[in-house]
Amino acid sequence: MPHDLPKAYDPAAIEDHWAGYWVRENLFVTPTPAQSQGLDGQSPFTILLPPPNVTGRLHMGHMLNQTEMDILTRWRRMSGRLALWLPGTDHAGIATQMMVERQLAEEGSSRQKLGREAFVERVWEWRRHYGGAILEQMKRLGASVDWSREFFTMDERLSVAVREAFVRLYHQGLIYRGAYIVNWCPRCQTAISDLEVVHQEQKGHLWEIRYPVLGDDGRDSGEFVTVATTRPETMLGDTAVAIHPEDERYLHLHGKKLRLPLMNREVPIILDEWVSREFGTGAVKVTPAHDPNDFAIAERHHLPAVNVMDDRAHINAEGGAYAGLDRYVARKRVVADLEAQGLLATVKDYTNSVGHCDRCKTVVEPRLSTQWFVAVNKQPKAGGASMAELARDAVKPDAGGNKAIRFTPENYEKIYLEWMSNIHDWCISRQLWWGHRIPAWHCAACHMITVPEANSKADPAACVHCGSKEIAQETDVLDTWFSSGLLPVSVFGWPNITPETRADFDAFYPTSLLVTGFDILFFWVARMIMLGCWFSAEVPMADGSKRELKDSVPFREVYIHALVRDANREKMSKTKGNVIDPIEIVKQFGTDAVRFTLASMASPGTDIAFNVARTEGYRAFANKIWNAARFIFMNVDRAAEVGITVDPSVLGSMPTVAAGAPLEARWIVAELHATAAKVNESLEHYRFDEAASSVYQFFWGSFCDWYLEIVKLRLDFSETADKAKTKAALTTLVSVFEAALRLLSPFMPFLTEELWHAVYDGKPPAKSIALTPFPEGNGHLDDAAETDMGVLQSLIVETRALRKEIGVEEKANTPIEVRIERGMQIVIEDNAEVVERLARAGVVQFVDRITNGLSKHSTIDFDVAVVYERTVDAAAERERMTRDIAKYEKGLAAAARQLGNDAFLKKAPEQVVEGLKKQEAETRLLLEKARAALAALPEN
Repeated sequence: MPHDLPKAYDPAAIEDHWAGYWVRENLFVTPTPAQSQGLDGQSPFTILLPPPNVTGRLHMGHMLNQTEMDILTRWRRMSGRLALWLPGTDHAGIATQMMVERQLAEEGSSRQKLGREAFVERVWEWRRHYGGAILEQMKRLGASVDWSREFFTMDERLSVAVREAFVRLYHQGLIYRGAYIVNWCPRCQTAISDLEVVHQEQKGHLWEIRYPVLGDDGRDSGEFVTVATTRPETMLGDTAVAIHPEDERYLHLHGKKLRLPLMNREVPIILDEWVSREFGTGAVKVTPAHDPNDFAIAERHHLPAVNVMDDRAHINAEGGAYAGLDRYVARKRVVADLEAQGLLATVKDYTNSVGHCDRCKTVVEPRLSTQWFVAVNKQPKAGGASMAELARDAVKPDAGGNKAIRFTPENYEKIYLEWMSNIHDWCISRQLWWGHRIPAWHCAACHMITVPEANSKADPAACVHCGSKEIAQETDVLDTWFSSGLLPVSVFGWPNITPETRADFDAFYPTSLLVTGFDILFFWVARMIMLGCWFSAEVPMADGSKRELKDSVPFREVYIHALVRDANREKMSKTKGNVIDPIEIVKQFGTDAVRFTLASMASPGTDIAFNVARTEGYRAFANKIWNAARFIFMNVDRAAEVGITVDPSVLGSMPTVAAGAPLEARWIVAELHATAAKVNESLEHYRFDEAASSVYQFFWGSFCDWYLEIVKLRLDFSETADKAKTKAALTTLVSVFEAALRLLSPFMPFLTEELWHAVYDGKPPAKSIALTPFPEGNGHLDDAAETDMGVLQSLIVETRALRKEIGVEEKANTPIEVRIERGMQIVIEDNAEVVERLARAGVVQFVDRITNGLSKHSTIDFDVAVVYERTVDAAAERERMTRDIAKYEKGLAAAARQLGNDAFLKKAPEQVVEGLKKQEAETRLLLEKARAALAALPEN
């Protein structure tokens, strides 16, 4: 029978089964709704997976990101929303090409030997064999995505969107080709963006070099201008030396020229206010082809740009005698030659920040290169706002204070707006073969560029400027982030808005939420906002009206999750050797335990210090629930033997109980409702930690530690038992457990799926617990039950502690004396059996005063003593009570300071002040009790 759960909880035994079942049964396929509303009239909940690289394997950052997305998607789906989570992968131009080139190198081949067409086919072959690893890992981990909608950024339908986006931006005057300083990776042999450069502190040198000043006769005057550089090899491309026009040290040199050492060519001294008079010598070498600031100076002063390096960072023919040398070999030779000529002034140790390619870790080279750019700050030809302006407006509040896109945590909104206010034109070309080839054709005759018209699928056959058929397509490909930035519009059919894709676009765009890390806030999030706002604006709303900015955004909310660090809060890195492989942790403890660990530590704005010990603890939590299920099913089966069954119709909703039900039944139902309300509220605000904690406290504490222990007294299957009461207790037990499983399901989907099917004896009302209603706290509160149960629990806890203090044997039942006010005495009397069982109290005796000589514990509600023959250690008791008195006195003093502070009382919320007053009164009563107990102790 399904109720015969294995004795031991083995996550590996159930996770593979259910992961395969969810995919096989297409449980999370989300059909396009006939209207743009979901199941309950709300708009669908749509979320897009940040597409991992096709080269990727799951790391802990992915695990956190996907756990949070899965929790939210499952929760929204169970809450009645039509929920769509879109999966896919990114073609990752640089990373994938590098991977395949390594493979070719091992075979003694190269992409150059294969040629472009054969190389691209080889990459596709690599992708077919290895590119889906991370998605297979996602399936194994139970991600509730719609696999029928899986995308790849090089898919034909998405490639059409990429081409069309480029074409339209080009004809709007927003894409241009020009020479500019880019970050050049000599290893990948392509330009990379600022965001793809990782800066690392590196020890090096600062070389100060003497540039001879030329006299009016063109000969060395004997005077020098000293400049400093960390890259002396670039001086081969110097075209000027700049000084500040008001720098008094160099006023006499205005209009003079210098001799460029080693190259022996004349360069002018130019005046530019950008130069800092306070930094270094106040004179700056200008190398326009190898520094972005120098390039800007050269533009202002109409200086030539001399590029002295090739794409492998070797000195080219412009470098004269140094041609053919690697940049670092050339550096040594240049320094040696300068020293030999007496032109090297000093060499100083210097630590500076050096940029490295994020992919291959090679030091990048700022280099003048002809590239394609998006003019993000420029108005289109037809007029209107720029792309950057629209992207800023999408995040700023409108006249009514509403924001089209909301950030959580809120501080990222400011960071985003600051970056978008200082954004430069976006370099979108990459010198690769793998990727979306730029749809532009160069004419060999007139050297002009031809770009197809919008909506044209055919490649041009001739130059549109001169008619020549000698045209060749651009060899560069587009930046990966250009295609992934289009995803929110392209996955729903743009630009080919057909009746079929129109329904998708109307229903699912804008998406509801983006969950991502800070590290791609500008890589991807900003790109999506710019491109999404730009291109979706041309798609009318479902009713035909113009799409406003609030409906053009790619998503309505952005949740930026924290980093996962190691247990010492250090960033994980292979260099440090502290990288935690989530797959290995999953194998050891199970997916549910890892998910719950991440959720329990995930709160907005706080990094996660991942500790395997916590995962081990949540593995124990899962085991606790498993054992609770076995206990429940054992009693369900026992009940069936005597004709008692639980009506399945009472399951699947939030349980309720009659007013006259036993205290523990009324209490556990009220606790369940309160917990459900907390979980829903916490998830609404992305407080995964609070939501997980609420579920954990309910399941482990309220349900397992208390309710299960008490309900054992009610499950009486003897012939003389009251079957109606037994059935009522069993019904409450099973219905609360079933609802609690649904509450836990988004966090621990595998365990809850297994146990939920068992609850229904293999005949569940739905294919999956994930397709059932999520519990909501519907106001079923029972303050009396909460209060009464609180006193009952407190009495049991204090009695247990007192028994331990005085050394009562674990299994011994001992009478207790209780002094309590009459109203609460009735509660204890009605539940005496509970106290006797859980506190091992042989009998509960109610007294007006605790018998002298008995050790006792006091609370605000009662005094309790254990009647047990032993010699009271008066000295030890006096010491304990003295400590208690000191603690209470300290608490009263603190309360007096706060309640006597007028400034505090004016600012503090009313409930805080009332809470302090209540706490002060309770502490005063406990102090009086402790003093009286101390006075009653016998003398030594």
